Amino acid sequence: MPLCLHARQTCERNTTVGRVHVSESASISAGIAGRYATAIFDLARESNAIPALEKDVEALGAALADSADLRAMIGSPLYSREDQGRAIAAVAKKMKLSAMLTNALSLMAARRRLFVLPQLLRALTGLIAREKGEVTADVASARPLSKAQATALAKTLKARLGHEVKLNATVDESLIGGLVVKVGSKMIDTSIRSRLAALQNVMKEVG
Repeated sequence: MPLCLHARQTCERNTTVGRVHVSESASISAGIAGRYATAIFDLARESNAIPALEKDVEALGAALADSADLRAMIGSPLYSREDQGRAIAAVAKKMKLSAMLTNALSLMAARRRLFVLPQLLRALTGLIAREKGEVTADVASARPLSKAQATALAKTLKARLGHEVKLNATVDESLIGGLVVKVGSKMIDTSIRSRLAALQNVMKEVG
């Protein structure tokens, strides 16, 4: 079934006041990102280019975390395919990304798929870590982690899990402060947002 038709039918089945449920939208994005990630990773493995791909993924992930403009460009429907294509090509050239990843990003721009870039990078990080026998931890923080913070967190998780840990860091300003760390099905939520939510639940029970 064509993706566009599948997405439309999914929207019709899971609509609240004309909008798709967040969980359904996230599932669609993850599925799209997963397909691109698998294709890119397989090509890198066939070309013995996984180390280069890992370097590109880390650099692009850091740029995405640091640049609000970049996050806006990939997610805003106000940018045309052509605008996104030119912008991501300029980013790739400036960062000296490999031709393989640059071509993939250009294809995603042409197909209006750049909005899944954060999920794509997470998926690629997981595939690379699995290839290297590492454990991947998805880390969301209110502000980008410094190198020292990332190193300390990786060491702490390694001590707890007994494996080398690869961090996949993203920024979620809604957290206000603290971290949300997910390793497989396990999640550690130390964010202020979660504490506020817990406090609100307590206040409701008291009331």
